[in-house]
Amino acid sequence: MDNHIYGIRPLIEAIEKGDIPEKVLIQKGLQGENYLRLFSMVRKLKIPFQQVPIEKLNRVAKKNHQGIVAFLPVIEYGSLEVLLPDVFNSGGLPLLVILDGITDVRNLGAIARSAECAGAHAIVIPTKGGAAVNADAMKTSAGALSRISVCREESILQAIAFIQECGIRVIACDEKGSVPVYNASLTGPVALVVGAEDKGISPAVRKMSDQVVSIPMKGRIASLNVSVATGIILFETLRQRNVNIQ
Repeated sequence: MDNHIYGIRPLIEAIEKGDIPEKVLIQKGLQGENYLRLFSMVRKLKIPFQQVPIEKLNRVAKKNHQGIVAFLPVIEYGSLEVLLPDVFNSGGLPLLVILDGITDVRNLGAIARSAECAGAHAIVIPTKGGAAVNADAMKTSAGALSRISVCREESILQAIAFIQECGIRVIACDEKGSVPVYNASLTGPVALVVGAEDKGISPAVRKMSDQVVSIPMKGRIASLNVSVATGIILFETLRQRNVNIQ
């Protein structure tokens, strides 16, 4: 199914009936009364947008775009404020995966697949600056993105603060971590943070985390692919718990 909206008026009508896009591409230099109305709506609703050359729109669009291409969500996003009380009330032991700076949709999909297989309750992603949950991510996840809750938060730092207030330890996973993951305690409620391959965990997230762990390695290559590393840590969590996650 095509999750794009093409054109100014169709996007205005979609927004008015509650179909809020994840992102809007706008042709540079676009003008006119309807465009100004649309742009005001986009800014008011804080919809991420990018002004691009017409050539980029021509590559993306399958139809006459009239200078506008919008991307609709392919899943329904969850909320930490709703999810976590439900997990606690059901007697579950929270297990979350927080993505800090992951921009590759294939890594997002692979992480979602591992997280769903490990019984994680949710993946937490940023509203801006992260990989999009698109068709490629869905395909790589083998359907996991349709089965696991994906909580999209305005600020990863604020999300971490809320998670910690709920009594959940935040464990950052980084090759520079001083504690081997096999020596860390993962038996209680935990949220695992993984970062981008090029930069790793951001300094602000590292500072907020309760602990920073690493995966011991013997080879010459400095790091693992982030989705592989996430899978290792998720299943180490299951090994330590030795129970089925509810």
